[in-house]
Amino acid sequence: MEYVFTLKYRLAAQDFDFDEIVEQLGEAGCDDATVGIGQPGRIALLFTREAKSAREALVSALEDVKRAMPTARLIEAAPDFVGLTDVAEVAGVSRQNMRKLMLGHAHNFPMPVHEGSASVWHLADVLGWLYNRGGYDIKPEVLEVAELAKQINLARDARDLKPQMNRALAQLVG
Repeated sequence: MEYVFTLKYRLAAQDFDFDEIVEQLGEAGCDDATVGIGQPGRIALLFTREAKSAREALVSALEDVKRAMPTARLIEAAPDFVGLTDVAEVAGVSRQNMRKLMLGHAHNFPMPVHEGSASVWHLADVLGWLYNRGGYDIKPEVLEVAELAKQINLARDARDLKPQMNRALAQLVG
């Protein structure tokens, strides 16, 4: 099966030769990724990876990138953080329809990661909610990738917590 996802990295100071980085990525097995640079010191890899599972696809891509760029630091795995417009596009509905669902089911609609004038959700949470409701064309492989991207991002954030703080916070937010 084919899985589509993006891995975004911050490059180390010594990683400044874009052509060399692209060559290293290709040699490490990332020839199924489109490489993008935008901000200085950042790189994004849009993968279309063939694998037996989303887990296999994402883990192998993370390993390949680590081999090619051992000093790069993962910023984000995507698709994960999304607004209603993004969810609507994936679910094949209008943004207005997504907003009506959110407002009409406030009691059980997934909680946003960030709430404000532009709220942000984990894509996996909203797609899972829509999938369980039924009537939406949620592709299982997209949901599987979104769930793994969420877990990767949560693990990335957790690496910065001190162990005792992590345990204390886990008890408080439970």
